[in-house]
Amino acid sequence: MRAVVYQGPFEVAVEEVPDPRIEHPNDVLVRVTSTCICGSDLHMYEGRTAAEPGIVFGHENLGVIEEVGSAVTTLREGQRVVMPFNVACGFCRNCEAGKTGFCLTVNPGFAGGAYGYVAMGPYTGGQAQRLRVPYADFNCLVLPEGTEHETDYAMLADIFPTGYHGCELAGVSPGDTVAVYGCGPVGLMAAYSAFLRGASRVYSVDRVPERLRLAEQIGATPVDFTQGDPAQQILDLNGEGTDAGIDAWGTRPTGWRTRSARSRPRC
Repeated sequence: MRAVVYQGPFEVAVEEVPDPRIEHPNDVLVRVTSTCICGSDLHMYEGRTAAEPGIVFGHENLGVIEEVGSAVTTLREGQRVVMPFNVACGFCRNCEAGKTGFCLTVNPGFAGGAYGYVAMGPYTGGQAQRLRVPYADFNCLVLPEGTEHETDYAMLADIFPTGYHGCELAGVSPGDTVAVYGCGPVGLMAAYSAFLRGASRVYSVDRVPERLRLAEQIGATPVDFTQGDPAQQILDLNGEGTDAGIDAWGTRPTGWRTRSARSRPRC
């Protein structure tokens, strides 16, 4: 099959690589129909990790099941599925606690696994024609049949749930005011998710005009930190700071609750 293969810093190529195969009875093989480029892929692409040439990129994957392992019980050939970016078993101590990003099974000696990412296990990425999905009953989310909403469903692999999880960590509740630091794709989804959870006002902080305009389009109040301390700008706007804050600068998003409505949001 053809896949996007890392060559070295600032260099990738579409190459022929071995086709994936069923390696364990709980695997499925998926024909990839959509896959996204993540900001964290750029960490490898730009040489900021220990990635070695030969890695197939891609951890935001959607497609159609083509082959099902003998132990898979809830999936069948022909179903359209989307896969979370993290690979997890679903039954270890961390998975049972809901901490699937730190699965203890899928990557021996390291908590957590992912498709096509350095140090995250032996899982080939999905910027390719096909993808092997381990622990498929747990890792495949079945989608409605057909081809509609493909680009929307692709966001369920990473961007949308990551932004939403930031709101979950921050405990965003109806009526809250929220500061989201970063207006990249995850930051925008965090702002959008805050509104879905009933936030009364969202302040989106960034320095890129295009990103701030996108935040404004979804109803957020843009805060340009090139114009001064964003916490002070928010205080000047509403006089009391925010109830919650979400860090979406480009690492795993985090959220926090301020001690009082008058506390300054921190970055």
